[in-house]
Amino acid sequence: MDLAFEKGGGLLPVIAQDDETGDVLMLAYMNRLAWEKTLETGKVHYWSRSRNKLWLKGETSGHVQLLKSAFVDCDDDTILVRVDQLGGAACHTGHRSCFFRKVQGDSLIQVAERVFDPEEIYGK
Repeated sequence: MDLAFEKGGGLLPVIAQDDETGDVLMLAYMNRLAWEKTLETGKVHYWSRSRNKLWLKGETSGHVQLLKSAFVDCDDDTILVRVDQLGGAACHTGHRSCFFRKVQGDSLIQVAERVFDPEEIYGK
């Protein structure tokens, strides 16, 4: 299976979706190594653009994503992973989903409570 990593300069967008509820948890990026490690280990790995390194989701927090299934779009340049989100939260802000704010007019309204306090996990 050959995905089109070259289209995105070596990175492809990845949508992480809760396998049980269908909730969209986050959007991140994978390079070829992250894709291969995900398939090999069954734990979702991403490429951190801010840290410029391979990143096992949950390596610091313990909120690992276990791969249930993976889908690739028709252009071979976007990945959808359906996951079992351990620890109840995918977002580093402590929310279950990174999409915890809703656009209302010209404002963002928080529509979900935190699952954990990020200071306790990350010390920041």
